[in-house]
Amino acid sequence: MSDNDGKKTLGLRGGPRSGNVKQSFSHGRTKNVVVETKRKRVVVPKPGAAPGAKPNASVGAGGGSSAKRPAGISDAEMERRMKALQAAKAREADDAARREAEEKARAEERARQRAEKEAKEREQREAEERLKAKAEEEERKAREAAEAAKRAAEPAAAPPAAKEAPRGRAAPASPAPRKQERDDRGGRKSRDDGGRRSGKLTLNQALGGEGGRQKSMAAMKRKQERARQKAMGGTQQREKVVRDVQLPEAITVAELANRMTEKVADVVKALMTNGIMATQNQTIDQDTAELIIEEFGHKVTRVSDADVEDVIKEAEDDAADLKPRPPVITIMGHVDHGKTSLLDAIRDAKVTAGEAGGITQHIGAYQVTTDSGTVLSFLDTPGHAAFTSMRSRGAQVTDIVVLVVAADDAVMPQTVEAINHAKAAEVPMIVAINKIDKPEANPTKVRTDLLQHEVIVEEMSGDVQDVEVSAISGQGLDELLDAIALQAEILELKANPDRAAQGAVIEAQLDVGRGPVATVLVQNGTLRQGDIFVVGEQYGKVRALINDKGDRVKEAGPSVPVEVLGLNGTPEAGDVLNVTDTEAQAREIAEYRANVAKEKRAAAGAATTLEQLMQKAKDDENVSELPVLVKADVQGSSEAIVQALEKVGNDEVRVRVLHSGVGAITESDVGLAEASGCPVIGFNVRANASARNSANQKGVELRYYSVIYDLVDDVKAAASGLLSNEVRENFIGYASIKEVFKVTGVGKVAGCLVTEGVARRSAGVRLLRDDVVIHEGTLKTLKRFKDEVAEVQSGQECGMAFENYDDIRPGDVIEIFEREEIERTLS
Repeated sequence: MSDNDGKKTLGLRGGPRSGNVKQSFSHGRTKNVVVETKRKRVVVPKPGAAPGAKPNASVGAGGGSSAKRPAGISDAEMERRMKALQAAKAREADDAARREAEEKARAEERARQRAEKEAKEREQREAEERLKAKAEEEERKAREAAEAAKRAAEPAAAPPAAKEAPRGRAAPASPAPRKQERDDRGGRKSRDDGGRRSGKLTLNQALGGEGGRQKSMAAMKRKQERARQKAMGGTQQREKVVRDVQLPEAITVAELANRMTEKVADVVKALMTNGIMATQNQTIDQDTAELIIEEFGHKVTRVSDADVEDVIKEAEDDAADLKPRPPVITIMGHVDHGKTSLLDAIRDAKVTAGEAGGITQHIGAYQVTTDSGTVLSFLDTPGHAAFTSMRSRGAQVTDIVVLVVAADDAVMPQTVEAINHAKAAEVPMIVAINKIDKPEANPTKVRTDLLQHEVIVEEMSGDVQDVEVSAISGQGLDELLDAIALQAEILELKANPDRAAQGAVIEAQLDVGRGPVATVLVQNGTLRQGDIFVVGEQYGKVRALINDKGDRVKEAGPSVPVEVLGLNGTPEAGDVLNVTDTEAQAREIAEYRANVAKEKRAAAGAATTLEQLMQKAKDDENVSELPVLVKADVQGSSEAIVQALEKVGNDEVRVRVLHSGVGAITESDVGLAEASGCPVIGFNVRANASARNSANQKGVELRYYSVIYDLVDDVKAAASGLLSNEVRENFIGYASIKEVFKVTGVGKVAGCLVTEGVARRSAGVRLLRDDVVIHEGTLKTLKRFKDEVAEVQSGQECGMAFENYDDIRPGDVIEIFEREEIERTLS
């Protein structure tokens, strides 16, 4: 502290001072206010204080500074603060030195990378120059050789001008290399190098941009070739390639250009020249396309749309290529006669447990290996009447039919159908008399009943094998397999496994996780993974093959049933699968078949004459329809349900299937059902979440079934509700008119005597004159002694008046009857 400060007394300095302030208000009012003011402390540094230090800080630890120190700060604290300040300054200096060193290292690295890049570009340019020099040298030698050959071919007596002509023509080519060298030496960009030889460093190159688009060596060579041809006096025309263009009945402009290997723009231009304004996606007719093809100099081969199927080869196999194949056996018979249970006993698997209601809903295809090593392929067809078409398909692809007949039930309607299918397909038959273990079994009756259908078994001196079996106890199974093996040996079944595969679709379905799946029985050739095929109106590439045990296999030979994945849509059961060479062929065949089927459906749905249209409209007017929408899990079930529903109805009521398909019930199905006012029937399928919500909002009924019996019965009951009730008349009495009276306000009233039964006011009446009905109506009044009564018994007199009818006479007879409505049902 200073000396002056030492003389003063201890106290607070610079404290607040008080004073008076006069405040003025409106209307001349004033007020004195006491206020306190604080004086701001101004610190002035003493001479000799260290620069950058706080004004009231000491200079150093020596304590010899005259600077004013803050109150309450000791010498040790002041020294510590000064050391911290010095340490901070030292750190800042170190950081600055380190940043400078890092910046210098980065600059050196950039310079090194730039030098490496320049060296690399220089080497690349030198390599390109060497390549170009070599190409120019080869070109020069070739040119000199050509000139020498040309000079040698010229006659010796040619004028001097003619001899100098080749040299004159070749002269313009020589300045080009010299100019190129001059441009390269000067560092200027060459006109023909595409910027590849420039010595300038671009931003893309400086940033290490090897990703910039550069011309390939092939492009550079083509450019050099064009420059050389230009220097030699013209371009060389390529020879025109004449192609054989297959021309269908209609073709798009783009496809026509593709088949001619010409540019689409050139084809469009040619069409415009001929006065036809068409885009590349428009279709032109065969004559126009032929005109354009000939204009381009190609040859035309006209083909029809049906010719696309010619790629499917139906060549006969050589006898040397044929090899034995397993027989395909179809199990047929009536409902619940034990077909699937018999097959289960053979293959030791429980298929029946998985079928709803214990009946087979789909065609199953399985392979079984017997104890003797014989491989047998079995097809299990449903026995229900609705699956007649499916059984028919099973008979078409099979080699042997095993007809299962229950020993306690004998021959039934579907048994007869199975016999007819087997006979129509000319397939040998083996009769398996099942349930032989039951006490009421009567195999003799079965054999006798079969005689009525021209099936004569061996025991009846015929040629049809018969075996008594029991699927429960296993009795006779070995004999059945032996009989099948014997029949297959007689047939000598052979096929060529080394050709393109051909097979039949036994079943098809839309799987949620796998897409369209078809169960295919390969009949000829070998189907391999990766094969391109066409099946009906669909095509695809074999993505996977799955056998009857659920295992993936690489290939499937003749008589092997497999599930095929990789279709673009769900085929129809019964379609034929053929392997093609290319996907384009398969797609073209599938599109052709789809168009043909579409045209057939359109032709079938359209009436050909006005009379037919009028008759159809009249029939539709008199017939009540129950529309339904059907979705099933597999194609065969969908087809069978549609066929069963089409048989429901009579002349008054019929069921109309608006749409049938395979797969889950979707929102579009619900939309169609709402527009048509019909329910959606799902067979072994369910609606997805969006479809369920949509159905709840729109009030569309969703019905789920797993057994076809229940589905048909419910639809039949619903269709029965559309039938008009049957009206039945019950006679209740007769009355004879004795007198006729005129009553004011009422009209003519008949005084009657009830001769038989009873007369009721609510009943219907007929007026008979000489036993001829002249009026039928209702009673307006029924009175007895001036009182209105409900009924009058026999032998009593009463008064009757008819509603809106007055022509009554004494002697007329009134017939009284009641009408009863009876609900009708479809049989």
